[in-house]
Amino acid sequence: MAADGARGRDQARRLPPGRARLLAVEPGLVAAVAAPRSIDCAGWARIDLGALIHYRDLIWFLTKRDIQLRYRQTALGLAWAILQPVATMAVFSIFFGRLGKLPSDGVPYPLFVFCGLVPWQLFAYTLTESSSSLVANQSLVTKIYFPRLVIPLSATLAGLMDFLVSFVVLLGIMAWYHVMPTARLLLVPLLLLLEVTLAFGVGLWLCALNVRYRDVRYALPFLSQIWMFATPIAYSATLVPARWRPLLGLNPMAGVVDGFRWALTGTGGGPGLLWVSGLAAAVMVFAGLHYFARMERTFADRI
Repeated sequence: MAADGARGRDQARRLPPGRARLLAVEPGLVAAVAAPRSIDCAGWARIDLGALIHYRDLIWFLTKRDIQLRYRQTALGLAWAILQPVATMAVFSIFFGRLGKLPSDGVPYPLFVFCGLVPWQLFAYTLTESSSSLVANQSLVTKIYFPRLVIPLSATLAGLMDFLVSFVVLLGIMAWYHVMPTARLLLVPLLLLLEVTLAFGVGLWLCALNVRYRDVRYALPFLSQIWMFATPIAYSATLVPARWRPLLGLNPMAGVVDGFRWALTGTGGGPGLLWVSGLAAAVMVFAGLHYFARMERTFADRI
């Protein structure tokens, strides 16, 4: 153990100062990061999610770094987290609400659409950042060992800052329209957990694929746009006939967005759609973890 620690410290000294500080996030982390561990390339069973707890300080460090870099040297800073969904809400309200006359289940259309945009913005941000996270951190991936799950996880958690800011704006819009939350508001943390888990699972697919095929960054904007219109953000899930609604639930974000609306305003299809979306999300997460584990050994060579 002492020899491992000495080798880890020697390797840290040979690294640039910034990377050496990253390895020294907590006492003893240098040796753990510097010593490679065997990873079963074909093994779903060998995924060690418990290792994420050991590397929690590294996750916090990378998450904090991603948040700081996101708004560094910007004139508006964190105000972008408000401006983006508010501007999208205004465009949707004009074209889909006023001109398209889409129903909004008895609540003002701006509030209706903003309830969908808040969770969607978090999901879209996570897809974008997770897909490029491994490539953006190639200097870490190719030189030292740590669970590669740490990188897409920190990219996912960094989006929570924007979500919290836009959620406060959402509460302000509810107060403006005199829509008072009920006890269903307590379900929002559970819905957020479902969404973060789903975004993490999809992000695992995208970041692993992006290491092998750099086409992902070109296809992702197209995929996000299609996924957004397949999700009941600008329209209500109740427009879909009841017998076809379970098919809509196969899109996991459909259940998340509809669940947010139901928890905050009491509108939408209710929790029924959420069960189907929850099962679909579980399948996507498990499949994402499995694929990521299979590809993890090749990251350092392909990146």
